[in-house]
Amino acid sequence: MGPTPEPAPSTPLVLVHGLFDTPRVFDTLRRRLAGRRSPLLVPHLPHALGSVPLEDLAAMLGSHIEAAFGAEQPVDVMGFSMGGVIGRTWIQLGCGYRRTRRFLSVASPQRGTLAAVPWPRLALAGIADMKPGSDLLRRLDRDIEPLRHIDCCSFYCPTDLTVFPGWEAVLPVGPCKPLPVFWHNLLMAEPGSLDPVVAELLRP
Repeated sequence: MGPTPEPAPSTPLVLVHGLFDTPRVFDTLRRRLAGRRSPLLVPHLPHALGSVPLEDLAAMLGSHIEAAFGAEQPVDVMGFSMGGVIGRTWIQLGCGYRRTRRFLSVASPQRGTLAAVPWPRLALAGIADMKPGSDLLRRLDRDIEPLRHIDCCSFYCPTDLTVFPGWEAVLPVGPCKPLPVFWHNLLMAEPGSLDPVVAELLRP
């Protein structure tokens, strides 16, 4: 009888935080995963209070991924809030689709949020990128073919007032699932929100 083969390594998981967040926003999620998604990368993307354009943050994300896993290792990506648009920007415009296996968008303004409308691009370019109909969002919607080759899933909060209206916080491809919490800042903390997200992250 030959030696027992080593288990195949799991696909690395990359978690992307949102506006006014740091990697600590995922602390509860990481505890819930309990090492079942490893290796795990949770980079810090300094957004300077929303003044850094999302394409620049997507480029930073790509640099972190390449530094951690090389140029070709497939990855799974989950973005929370603004992080979902950053992840999508890297996938579609930064050629991340070539190595992304699965993409989860959690309460991310993929179709924009009315909360971003009052803020001028000159001062807060990153926030302005999240306005409905922004140049960035139009470019992403213009060619969604890269997303069609990825296992995509969107989670949204119907009563979200940060990404508003909440039901617009979905990708143009893949299933969309509501989360049973009332406020945006509970999405990465409440069991009712984390249970379905963890289940999706652990799905084979």
